[in-house]
Amino acid sequence: MTEITPVLAHLEAGHDRILAELIELAAIPSVSTDPAHAADVYAAAAWVAARLEAAGPFTVRIFPTPGSSIVYAEWLGAPGAPTALIYGHYDVQPAESPELWHSPPFAPTLRDGRLYARGVSDDKGPMLIPIKVAEAFFATRGRLPINVKFMIEGEEETGSPNLEAFVAEHRDLLRADVVISADGGMWRIDEPSLTVANRGLAGLELALHGPAKDLHSGRHGGSVANPLHAMASLIASLHQPDGRVAVAGFYDRVRELSAAERAEIAALPFDDARYLSQVGASAAVGEAAYTTLERQWTRPTLEVNGMWGGYQGPGQMTVVPSTAHAKITCRLVPDQDPEEIVALVTRHLESHVPPGTRITITPGDHGARPFHIGRGNPALKAAEAALEATYGVAPLIVRMGGTVPVAEIFQRLMGLDTVYFSFSTGDEDFHAPNEFFRVHRLHEGLAAWARLWDILGGPAAP
Repeated sequence: MTEITPVLAHLEAGHDRILAELIELAAIPSVSTDPAHAADVYAAAAWVAARLEAAGPFTVRIFPTPGSSIVYAEWLGAPGAPTALIYGHYDVQPAESPELWHSPPFAPTLRDGRLYARGVSDDKGPMLIPIKVAEAFFATRGRLPINVKFMIEGEEETGSPNLEAFVAEHRDLLRADVVISADGGMWRIDEPSLTVANRGLAGLELALHGPAKDLHSGRHGGSVANPLHAMASLIASLHQPDGRVAVAGFYDRVRELSAAERAEIAALPFDDARYLSQVGASAAVGEAAYTTLERQWTRPTLEVNGMWGGYQGPGQMTVVPSTAHAKITCRLVPDQDPEEIVALVTRHLESHVPPGTRITITPGDHGARPFHIGRGNPALKAAEAALEATYGVAPLIVRMGGTVPVAEIFQRLMGLDTVYFSFSTGDEDFHAPNEFFRVHRLHEGLAAWARLWDILGGPAAP
């Protein structure tokens, strides 16, 4: 590892300038879910490409897709050193409920050490950090300690519908030793952490059909099946009383935790009572014999996301409805497969249809496999060392209950592991009014990314 002090000093001297650039980027309303913002989305892509070109001697390209463009850049001037593929996204969520924002969502505003703007934490602030770190290395050393490729997309907030096809088509271009994601976020603000796993996702929608039309409940009630009653019975059949999913085969591929992994999770600073107070729940429930964190991070789930049917207006309408509906999603863990889980749940539902009804099932648009990175991965070890050097304490090793499809895509299509190295945290209200990014996290992220690259470069780094 080479002397990193000049790089860190350059970054520290540029704090105000880098913050000003983030303010400029956050002011672009790059809302990928709204076609009315298509020009803004492209403007953000062009902004990112321009900053990469200004950072150093990168080869920069903008790839159009059927949706938003992908910004790609590479510098491969470190022979013998590893190659890192840097992932991030420049698109943002819509800024709904403007009356709840304390300042306009696309007029970035500093208050109490926080920069408020839509997308500033997810993912513009974290995404800008490695670009500015590259700039600092080129300015102080004239080169990077590792080979670096950037792939910054503009459709993450719409589920990255064109990303998998792009990766499949450009495997050779994207070839690397590891992916480092600027997207993801740390667990909490008071402890540095590294995420080593996230759950996958599978979903479906079902409808139960009874009579051909809504019927008068006085004339027909008690003589024909009520689809809402039948739906309640069918949904109840999906779980056992102890919280386990009752679908045959559901757990067959689940990778059980080792005793060491369970002990590591148990040692984390987590309090059930505090958690329940935060979410406003009266008790923790779920699969027996597992802790709350184990259920959230390492166990598969089957959740009913919505049920509806019949009359829902004011007052009463005394009908036996003709149809009832429900939406179901499953969070998956290694080594479950989304298509197989949908097939298993479908088989269960079809075999438990209550008498007098028939079922139709529609699989979800797409699923995502779970992701896990081995603890011995050299890039993960380097990330641990970089965070410890930055914060003075070893990072916590945590998992994520949610789903990040990009990590699974890189692992499945290219055999690449992903190290999550984002400096946002879950309390920064991304996807909600008054999203913010802590300014000190911007600066800490700059230092940590510089150390990470330097460590990855190893003794061979010039």
